[in-house]
Amino acid sequence: MAEYLKKAERTAETGHDDVSAAVRALLAEIATGGEAAARDMARRFDGWEGEVIVSREALEAAKAKVPDRIKADIAFAHANIRRFAEAQRATIADTQVEILPGLIAGQKQIPVSAAGCYVPGGRYAHIASAIMTITTAKVAGVGHVAACSPPRPGEGIPPAILYAMDLCGADAILNMGGVQAVAAMAQGLFGLPKADILVGPGNQYVAEAKRILFGQVGIDMVAGPTDSLVLADATADAAFVAADLVGQAEHGYNSPVWLVTDDRALAEDVMARVPALIDALPKTNADNARAAWRDYAEVVLCADRKEMAQVSDRYAPEHLHVQCADLDWWLARLSAYGSLFLGEETTVAFGDKAAGPNHVLPTGGAARYTGGLSVGKFMKTVTWQRATRDAARPVAEATARISRLEGMEGHARTADIRLAKYFPGEVFDLGT
Repeated sequence: MAEYLKKAERTAETGHDDVSAAVRALLAEIATGGEAAARDMARRFDGWEGEVIVSREALEAAKAKVPDRIKADIAFAHANIRRFAEAQRATIADTQVEILPGLIAGQKQIPVSAAGCYVPGGRYAHIASAIMTITTAKVAGVGHVAACSPPRPGEGIPPAILYAMDLCGADAILNMGGVQAVAAMAQGLFGLPKADILVGPGNQYVAEAKRILFGQVGIDMVAGPTDSLVLADATADAAFVAADLVGQAEHGYNSPVWLVTDDRALAEDVMARVPALIDALPKTNADNARAAWRDYAEVVLCADRKEMAQVSDRYAPEHLHVQCADLDWWLARLSAYGSLFLGEETTVAFGDKAAGPNHVLPTGGAARYTGGLSVGKFMKTVTWQRATRDAARPVAEATARISRLEGMEGHARTADIRLAKYFPGEVFDLGT
């Protein structure tokens, strides 16, 4: 049975009653007050009184401030993410099948008309989130992609984020963050079309706003604090494992990181290394990582790799990094994760920033039942059917009898009337 060498003191949670009540009040304020209410919130919460929709002139001015090396890095990441999204799109195809002679059914893949992409901009400037969300929507064929990010007082959205948004093809960019930005995209304020889907990570208020608005609009997922799990055996490099855990813990004070191993010596080595790695970070990053490690991190010692895999599947982590021998075995065995990283040659940060697969992923165990943001999230799989009169005959007979068994006489009669027209004079057993 697995042994906890370190047990979490707390459990990450989102959508607390106080947050939910506050978000509902803000959404109601915007529903009533519209653009004026959203602008007022931008002043209150972001200290922003400038333009809401970023102009082309402002975009060009921002782009001029971005160093060429950073532009090249953003372009590199964009190309990788676009290439992976295009490969995903190629797997999503229209199809049709002749179910029985004369009865043809099919499905079509239709992108949504409008999407809203939220790009966090609080303690960190999430350039990569702009690339991940906007690029994927554009590859899917979304007609209008709006993007937003919290503006900094007197400055607006940081230039590198604006450059990334523009490079990836955003049709409109809002100098706005928080609940007000989510509501503006959902309601179609400031000249935007109403978003059919809202995507992208954000703080607990953004996540709760998306959760509340789900149904009025689609969302990618209900997201909580980011989490990461490392599977490591005796072949793993303890320095790498410790650095990878600390690297993810810096996201926030409530970002869980977990180590699952079958080697006690490795576990103890990693735990001994973590404090110094945290202390070496810049202060804000260190404060986040220290709290996350202290309150939410866990280290689990298992008997063997089979038990390690079982434990990992129970956690269903957002990020799962395997630093073990026999990577093919792990790829075939593991079944619950948002994104999988195989071997020490890759790391979660690669996926977060530039490798290609999307970094908007399910948290809090949601990887048990859903994957991350993909081209498919922006597309609707819809079905259609058509039939000859001969093919309609057996379907109509079965439909009439099943409908009457269910007590749905109106349904049955839509079948009866077709049989009467197409096969006049014939007698059918259509139930009673």
